[in-house]
Amino acid sequence: MSIAFVNGRRYVTGVGTRPGGVAVRNGRIVAVGPDSDVVDAAGPAAEIVDAGGGLISPAFGDAHLHPIVGGMELGQCHLDHCTSAEECLEAIAAYAADHPDEAWILGGGWSMGHFPGGTPHKSLLDRLVPDRPVFLRNRDHHGAWANSRALEIAGIDANTADPRDGRIERDPDGSPAGTLHEGAAHLVTKVAPPPTRHGLRQGLLRGQEHCLAQGITQWQDALLRVMGPGLDAMDVYVDALADGGLKARVTGALWWDRDRGPDQIADLVARRERARGHDDRGDDDRGQDDLFRADAVKIMLDGVAENFTASLSRPYRDRCGHETGNRGLSFIDRGVLGDVVATVDAHGFQAHFHAIGDQAVTDALDAVAHARRVNGSSGIRHHVAHLQIVRPEDVPRFARLGAVANIQPLWARYDPQMTELTIPFLDPALVDRQYPFLDLHRAGAVLAGGSDWPVSSASPLEGMHVAVNRTAEHAPSDTEPFIPRQRLPLVVAWDAYTHGVAHLNSRERQTGRLEPGYLADLVLLDRDPFLGPRHEIAETVVVSTWLGGRCVYRRE
Repeated sequence: MSIAFVNGRRYVTGVGTRPGGVAVRNGRIVAVGPDSDVVDAAGPAAEIVDAGGGLISPAFGDAHLHPIVGGMELGQCHLDHCTSAEECLEAIAAYAADHPDEAWILGGGWSMGHFPGGTPHKSLLDRLVPDRPVFLRNRDHHGAWANSRALEIAGIDANTADPRDGRIERDPDGSPAGTLHEGAAHLVTKVAPPPTRHGLRQGLLRGQEHCLAQGITQWQDALLRVMGPGLDAMDVYVDALADGGLKARVTGALWWDRDRGPDQIADLVARRERARGHDDRGDDDRGQDDLFRADAVKIMLDGVAENFTASLSRPYRDRCGHETGNRGLSFIDRGVLGDVVATVDAHGFQAHFHAIGDQAVTDALDAVAHARRVNGSSGIRHHVAHLQIVRPEDVPRFARLGAVANIQPLWARYDPQMTELTIPFLDPALVDRQYPFLDLHRAGAVLAGGSDWPVSSASPLEGMHVAVNRTAEHAPSDTEPFIPRQRLPLVVAWDAYTHGVAHLNSRERQTGRLEPGYLADLVLLDRDPFLGPRHEIAETVVVSTWLGGRCVYRRE
């Protein structure tokens, strides 16, 4: 099958956009350049795709994504669209009324910024659903909101101690108030109905459809864990690959269980081999068939700043600006972490760190440095995700260690979560160190863009908009930017969401560029955002998405 994309502009990695088109044969790019050359290269039987003056780009990637969870939430009590506490309550009431036979009301997506202190009370849910348990994850999935019935079933009362890796919000008498942070949420999840394999499969398909509509054909699933006997989220991908349902290139990050020791590496290796099946070909030979791998390990180091669990080098402040004794949580002792990463590295896995606070970032880089000393330079591309606060002295270490900066640009703007729940509680010296994307780029770090969807919008165009403007997507042009000296040039942000993700996933010789020989993973956009004002980047619309020369999404 041959295709000629004409009458548009094309993206050139590291350069920007140029007039011209793209020719595709048998799933690979065979020519780029003037339309006449492209049509000739595609051949007389080629399908002609008129770009309508829009931009032809390498398809986008996402370096940190949760499509199964996001897709499942789309089918549950979904609150991501709500813009206030009132809208959340209305949506919960409507869902409960529409689903009278559901034993539990499950879902999530509520924003901490919509509730005082970011901690909604159980009584709000009790008034809506008094007779059934309700358990709703917040938007960042580092906390949850439960009603009295769910807390009762979980056995959480005034005598329940906080778990080592979490915190129970409490009323003055010590009884649970309804918000559960980090590991405290697991006290409820372990008694809630577990997902089914069918439910996980439907979640993946819904999540995949959502991502393809954003122009994304490649991602790293940041959390594939065993959820119970015979229920491994990784197998949902294996099933979809086997029956042709998978329409993206995916690297899975297998969960490192912080409550187990290094012996779990044998289980991780066995799961990786199950994902590989019997295909012993190298990555370059697999080409079009290279749709799923499980070559990464997710290592969770800390929580998030807005609930005071991100691991910081300086103590959090209280509401009056005074130092507290709290520096957040470190989920894995840093004395152990180096050996964990050395073990992961020695077995050929890529470490995918969650690190929000500056201490967590330091701990991750120290662990990578330890692995390099112990194992030598393996060439494995370990990466640190989120990077909300980074010490200046750690910025150049990314390039030195070959660690990829896995960034979620959409968070680098003023919003209630930042202005009301984060900045007032940080040491002033840390506030200006948030999301230092330009510093990382200038220091030679490879940037890979991601969204953390469903934590925030999956749209790479919205992520790039914030990376370039440091203001919210669709905000007026005169909106105050957040730490504007860290704005990225658009070409750097574009590379992060295309070549950068391909590099992170070790697919950079196959995808992420519009060059002859590369797989025809493309996105067609309705305009060239490089030609317009930078505050209009997020107005760009995905027209169609292509995987290996096949159209997998087309705007209605």
